[in-house]
Amino acid sequence: MENDAKINSTFKKYIVILLAAGLALAVICAALVVIVDPFFHYHAPLAGFPYEVDNQLSQNPGMAKHMDYDAVVLGSSMTVNFDTNVFKEETGLDTIKLPYSGAYPKDISNIMSIIFEAHPDVDTVFLGVDVINYSSDADEIKFPLPEYLYDDNLVNDINYLLNKDVLLNYVIKPMVSPDPTDLSKVYASWWTDEYYNINYVMPNYMREYEPLDPRPEELPKEYFEEQICVNMEENIIPYIEAHPDTRFVIFYPPYSILFWNDCRNLNKTEATLYEYEVISRMLLDYDNTEIFFFADEEEIITDLNNYADYTHYHPRYNDYMTRCFADGTDRAHDMDEVMAHIDHMRKIATSYDYEELLGRGW
Repeated sequence: MENDAKINSTFKKYIVILLAAGLALAVICAALVVIVDPFFHYHAPLAGFPYEVDNQLSQNPGMAKHMDYDAVVLGSSMTVNFDTNVFKEETGLDTIKLPYSGAYPKDISNIMSIIFEAHPDVDTVFLGVDVINYSSDADEIKFPLPEYLYDDNLVNDINYLLNKDVLLNYVIKPMVSPDPTDLSKVYASWWTDEYYNINYVMPNYMREYEPLDPRPEELPKEYFEEQICVNMEENIIPYIEAHPDTRFVIFYPPYSILFWNDCRNLNKTEATLYEYEVISRMLLDYDNTEIFFFADEEEIITDLNNYADYTHYHPRYNDYMTRCFADGTDRAHDMDEVMAHIDHMRKIATSYDYEELLGRGW
């Protein structure tokens, strides 16, 4: 009995030691995460720490809250190749890039709520609008959010503080093998120059392209209108109205002619063009909005050597758009100018020789 008591006492002592060691380790891990704060959840970046920034969902909200900036670039992967150094050179604005690949309007709303809470006097919002995503459900987001990084609930921060991936890949790894992210080019696509080539684009496109025979009936022009209006009214317009001193620069990216081939194949060209009209009419009701129409840049969109796939263009066109924001090129000042762009886009989309392109035996 005496030996059993000693064994139990020793066992309990080891359990206490193990628990204390585990608790101490957890405290150390949590402290490292708080001090470095690789997702910028609590504070701005530490000077000199080689932060790796590669996770839009987890790192965008912290950057929106704690970094200093005058302007912000928002949108989908159409915006990831903007260079904020070029924004500084061309516009004089200290700009931060907070894109979400495949962003729906609700994704834009989620990050704008954080931006304006932390920076209510932000000078300019540069927003890339992908019309194809504006007919989604108003509450739809592209990817599930790590809610503990988007809310103010300290309790669920345990998911961040004791996160093995955060500790190993965003705290320890940068210490051991520093390769800091250049924030001026954060989230830039992996494609190098050789991928922007028709001989890369077309074989990949043709592998997935399935011409519809017969094609579906043409969608009514107004097919997407109701849901677009809902999205704009719930996810975009409230921020424009609430911040009249902020300049909202809205731009339509230049998708390649293959995007319009898909519209042709699905018989939704007119419905897609009408999306541009509906969104533009709603935006131009406000004095603090500007519209830049790049979708009909014919020399860009008809040359597939400018693309790495059917929509993603070379970074030089991000620089080109930045220069346009600064000097006003391609700005549509009113609905007459918007409609001129749409008519030009219609002419390109309906007169292009798709059969010749698609029939080259890629």
